[in-house]
Amino acid sequence: MEMNNRNCTQTQVETEGQSIKPPPQPPPEGNIQKKFVHYSEKEPYDFVAERCVPKPTNVLESIGHLIKGCLGGGILGIHEAYMKGGLWTSLILTIVFGFYITYCVYILVKSAQVLYKRLHLTEMSYPDVAEASLEIGPFPSLKKYSKLFRYAVDLIICIDLFGACCVYQIIIAKTIKQVIEDAYGMTPGDLDQLRLYILALLVPVLLLCMITTLKYLAPFTLIADVFIVACVVATVIYSMEVAPPLSEVPSWKDGFGFFEFCGIAIFSMEGIGVSLPIENNMKDPMKFPLVLCIGMTIVVSFLILVGFFGYWGFGESSISPVTLNFPTETFPTVLKCLMAVMIFVTFALNFWAPFNLVWHYMSKKHNPAKYWIWERVYRATFIIVITSIAIAFPNIGNLMGLLGAFCLSNMGFIFPAIIEVLVIWESPGLGRFKWRLYKNILVMIIGVLLFIAGTYSNLKGLVSNI
Repeated sequence: MEMNNRNCTQTQVETEGQSIKPPPQPPPEGNIQKKFVHYSEKEPYDFVAERCVPKPTNVLESIGHLIKGCLGGGILGIHEAYMKGGLWTSLILTIVFGFYITYCVYILVKSAQVLYKRLHLTEMSYPDVAEASLEIGPFPSLKKYSKLFRYAVDLIICIDLFGACCVYQIIIAKTIKQVIEDAYGMTPGDLDQLRLYILALLVPVLLLCMITTLKYLAPFTLIADVFIVACVVATVIYSMEVAPPLSEVPSWKDGFGFFEFCGIAIFSMEGIGVSLPIENNMKDPMKFPLVLCIGMTIVVSFLILVGFFGYWGFGESSISPVTLNFPTETFPTVLKCLMAVMIFVTFALNFWAPFNLVWHYMSKKHNPAKYWIWERVYRATFIIVITSIAIAFPNIGNLMGLLGAFCLSNMGFIFPAIIEVLVIWESPGLGRFKWRLYKNILVMIIGVLLFIAGTYSNLKGLVSNI
């Protein structure tokens, strides 16, 4: 009963945060050095019946959380990915990546549910699953690396989400810059002027991220979802007004463009970080595959609409975010401004999850009596670092591509495949001709290829555009 009450309390805390946009879960409060106990399969454990969620989500609500978790600022730059990869090549690859990402999320959640039964736990975060897969895995010599695996997941989650904050800051600065230039009839400035706008955002963003309670920001995230849908519709409408014949649009560009596209596409649709928090809070977690299929279908459809029509209509001169390609009329201008405001507010949400992860570790180095001041010192330090990176590399497309290739190739493809191999090695086994092993090796090879080539091509693009 005591264990059940503790689970209820922990789940309630997580549910409060996840009712907005389920972030990758930070380590649970307390001692993360816990030992995972592997129970015999002869002792059946129904984690669904044992799970205590104060406000469980149904299938429809879970689909909404998944869509919100996958669609963020990335959708505003997906048309630039299409411009780098070519129209029809990018369209086909978007669908392929949709299936690939969906499958990798599925094997992660499926592996987690197997571990729930083996460990007699009702829920686990991504870092928990990574650590447990090695801790109780079939290879005793690898157990000593279980904490390292956990820290690797934590680190990549932080890099990915802090990097997304850099993207958001650039989007806001570019929007403000264009609106001011259009309003006063100014000649569009260069990158140095954009850097000044990014720097000017430092203080407002710094003040915003001193808000430590997410409930004050919840209404804004719901409004932001409405604006994202409005941007999708507006992209289709305004692009069709200026779209050339389809035969004039390149179907394929080159190898570098291909891998740049891959990084941006992965960044724009990857939902691996929100998958387990959503599953942990579902009323019927066994229906997660249904949630995943429906949610990812909607996500991929939105990305195709913005990417395909954005590149087709605005062509080689298109810029990110896609809203900056809209005409300088009243409604598009208002939409740009409102979208910038919404992204500004959701910046704090995107910052909240990785910072809580960092603060969990950093707080141990300080006196609890001085937590208040030290937490704000660290918040300010991270915001200054994020702003500095955005100033140094104000290129939305390549920055998203680098994050997608460097972080999400690992977190979204390689790590889930490794975890599944460790979980199924002994039971149910590798299958006839070891097909489960070779299947996961293929998933890892593709992830490694995207990691190496995507990181190189997008890093080269970032450096060349300094």
